[in-house]
Amino acid sequence: MHIHFQAGSTRCLAALAMLTTLLSGCWSNTGARPTSATHETAQVAEWPSYGGGNNSDRFSPLNDINRANINQLEVAWTHRSGDFSTGQDSDWSFTSLQVTPIATNRHLYYCTPFGRVFALAPDTGEERWVFDPEIKNTSGGYYPAICRGVSYWEGHEPDRACNKRILYGTRDAELIALDADTGKPCADFGEQGRVKLRERVGEHVSWEYYPTSPPAIIGDIAVIGALVVDNLRDDAPSGVVRAFNVNNGELVWAWDPVSDDYKARHRNADGSLRYHQGSPNVWAPMAVDHERGLVLIPTGNPSPDLYGGERDGIDEYGSSVVALDGATGTYRWHFQTVHHDVWDFDVAAQPVLFKIPGVANNAAGVLQGTKTGMVFLLDRNTGKPLYPVEERPVPQGGVPGETLSATQPFTTHPEPLHFTGVIDKNNVEGLFGFGKSACQELVSQYRSEGIFTPPSLQGSVLYPANIGGINWGSVSVNPERGLMFVNQMHFATVVTLIPRAEYDAEPREGSYPIEYFPMTGTAYGAMRTPLVSNYGAPCVPKPWGSFTAVDLKSGEVKWRIPLGTTRDLAPFPLWFNTGTPNVGGSLATAGGLVFIGATTDKYLRAFDQDSGEEVWKDRLPFTANATPMSYKLDSNGRQYIVVAAGGHGWSKPGDALIAYALPDTP
Repeated sequence: MHIHFQAGSTRCLAALAMLTTLLSGCWSNTGARPTSATHETAQVAEWPSYGGGNNSDRFSPLNDINRANINQLEVAWTHRSGDFSTGQDSDWSFTSLQVTPIATNRHLYYCTPFGRVFALAPDTGEERWVFDPEIKNTSGGYYPAICRGVSYWEGHEPDRACNKRILYGTRDAELIALDADTGKPCADFGEQGRVKLRERVGEHVSWEYYPTSPPAIIGDIAVIGALVVDNLRDDAPSGVVRAFNVNNGELVWAWDPVSDDYKARHRNADGSLRYHQGSPNVWAPMAVDHERGLVLIPTGNPSPDLYGGERDGIDEYGSSVVALDGATGTYRWHFQTVHHDVWDFDVAAQPVLFKIPGVANNAAGVLQGTKTGMVFLLDRNTGKPLYPVEERPVPQGGVPGETLSATQPFTTHPEPLHFTGVIDKNNVEGLFGFGKSACQELVSQYRSEGIFTPPSLQGSVLYPANIGGINWGSVSVNPERGLMFVNQMHFATVVTLIPRAEYDAEPREGSYPIEYFPMTGTAYGAMRTPLVSNYGAPCVPKPWGSFTAVDLKSGEVKWRIPLGTTRDLAPFPLWFNTGTPNVGGSLATAGGLVFIGATTDKYLRAFDQDSGEEVWKDRLPFTANATPMSYKLDSNGRQYIVVAAGGHGWSKPGDALIAYALPDTP
């Protein structure tokens, strides 16, 4: 088997295990805003959905915590669920706590990798109720056990049972509805609170298909997609997106992400329509435009990711942001961020809605971050770019049978935020020069022509790698100041395609650093390896992880800094500010701060939005590979910053949900 280290269609940067070997010899487990405010500030803000408010911009309008008092921030409470696993000597896969809680209905709600849902008192972390779905799909497969979040819905019949509902998807491929006040399953939803999602998506083993991100709620409808395991076969489970009535669990509509032309060519033998296997899936969080009644859907790749010679047009909606009518599922528009994607550059980031004075003539827009490091600003009504997007020629000459796109879209406002040029002997590094000669020799063996170098028989350098760039943590935006904050990974892999007869001629049980992908049903299998030196350090230039602020009005970078250190990868004194790969997103606040964990070291950090200066950090029990959130539910209460710290494939798993606040003074 080949081993993956991250959920969705992304994989963790397990090459850091090699860097650890180098450094320690073993895996380590170990626009000015107001500058002050009091707890009596008459400002209250919930965090009612995964991305924060209606814009999914991960912005809190609260400013009680600000640049003047950030040094007073302290832990207010910690909740430990007990739900974590290393995957060793356990019935469970290893876990990754990627959840962002929601705070609404005077509760804080979150789900664990085991699929349990907790309702906590938001000011103390005290448990009010817990629901256990008793997951059966607990082990096996290529991805960790995760749950990124739950969703909230409230009806208009206060006396009705389950008038307030928590909805979420599970590893057993079920959509579950719970009473938000009691945690009991809503008996009128599906079968005793559960709707099965495996129907009509195609035959598969249990770990090959299930949702990992919260459903999008629009009116009385819950819209949900699912993870589909990458690169196994061309007839993978369908990537269909479905909408269910929140009141009763009945199917309202289904959008099969293939074109009408493709459907016409691929009907069932009796002429009937079906959900098409191998189609692009939607595993990342969606966004909702309530004003226009749209669901905005970030799509992945058709299966397999790394070769598309036999797709026959199944990828028309792949690697795109798609707008559907929330009530009917009718297609409205789409914008494709990568054409005929053979790099696994699926759109992993939740779309962000904006309408900011001075940005694109105050247009209502959609901001879409991508693994390529490009951020597209699109018209929310039409999907057309609000600033020029240039179709530029890209490398050609893929493997026999492949048909590449001659051009790819490149942004101009902002310019690409990730390096798009060639990695060659002139710019490889290794670790502070150590291993540079090995990197030079290594890169000379492969095809390396910059971003969009196609996979090849020779082996091609893919930079950014399939993990990004920008991944599912998306971006945060301060709409009051027109600032966007972007964390990125900077890492390269080598992808080699292997002709089918050669691939099938011998057993291939890959494990990191060599991953094998069968891609059954196509002309090739594939091998992927990290581009690292003989010492195990990435060959690409530092930083290996970055944090960037962009002025959306001008499109210019305001500041860019390395994000993360080698602490927790290496023993003291080998702690360097190299930047590290990062998974999870950021939280911007009206207090002039932006908070982020995400890194391979165990810190939650706060940066000044104007300068990028690190103004605060706190040591965590586990890495925080999740997105922080913030709330204040009472005008005389405190503002809280909450982050899930529960590790990732590159670090020890854990179960800490930690809330920070200013001291509770009279």
